[in-house]
Amino acid sequence: MNFDEFLESISKIKNIPLPAEASQFKMVPSFRQELLRQQQDAIKKAKKAGVLALFYPNDKNETTFVLILRKVYKGAHSGQVAFPGGKLESSDKSLQDAAVRETFEEVGVPIKNIKVIRELTEVYIPPSNFYVHPFIGVLQNQPSFIKQDDEVEAIIEIKLQHFLDEKIVIQKTVKTSYSLEVEVPAFNLNGHVVWGATAMMLSEIKDLLKQLL
Repeated sequence: MNFDEFLESISKIKNIPLPAEASQFKMVPSFRQELLRQQQDAIKKAKKAGVLALFYPNDKNETTFVLILRKVYKGAHSGQVAFPGGKLESSDKSLQDAAVRETFEEVGVPIKNIKVIRELTEVYIPPSNFYVHPFIGVLQNQPSFIKQDDEVEAIIEIKLQHFLDEKIVIQKTVKTSYSLEVEVPAFNLNGHVVWGATAMMLSEIKDLLKQLL
């Protein structure tokens, strides 16, 4: 999609009710829905984080957004695809500030160039005990990414047109913290399998955008 048309459409996003769990639950195995309902007490004690779905024009003025492939490490989200973002620090005034700051740190986009459009529905991540607050943001121009080498393995640029294709929703068997192996719904984006919390956030974004575009 042409980025100028996208910007005109996205300006109306604040007036649309969030689809919330109705969208998020499309991308979770059935047993996790019940687990999420049982985790309200854990959520109250969870660490907080902000992530950013950042849209921008590529060199052909096509609407694009960025994801990152995390480094392999000894942790719950080793080697997974995610949005840029991270935990709330004492220096952050808000979760939005945390999301924007971490986006700068992880992929090198200057903070002053990012315009945050809307906060989305929060997602609780049991394995790492984080309550994650996603935001949608835009850049007016194509960025020159600089990845944070100690945390980011690769920067993944996804065209909006590819993301909106229904054929990218797949079923994938993965290893999770709940079971050795379980079949989950996922997005196949540029050959990367995206599941779990990131897929839940992407599903809400997709349903929102389909109402606008």
